Amino acid sequence: MTCNCGGVSPQTPIVYQLNLPDGTTRQYVTYQEALAAQERAGGVGEITISTQ
Repeated sequence: MTCNCGGVSPQTPIVYQLNLPDGTTRQYVTYQEALAAQERAGGVGEITISTQ
């Protein structure tokens, strides 16, 4: 039997990915976590948004 969840489509999970200059990538659930990790890395790297 299928679920009738009020007609709401399941949401696609969003991941914030921190790409560091040395090639390391790390994924975080919230933007704040990615931003904090970027600060710990010395403010380098790029945060991108991706879906899983």
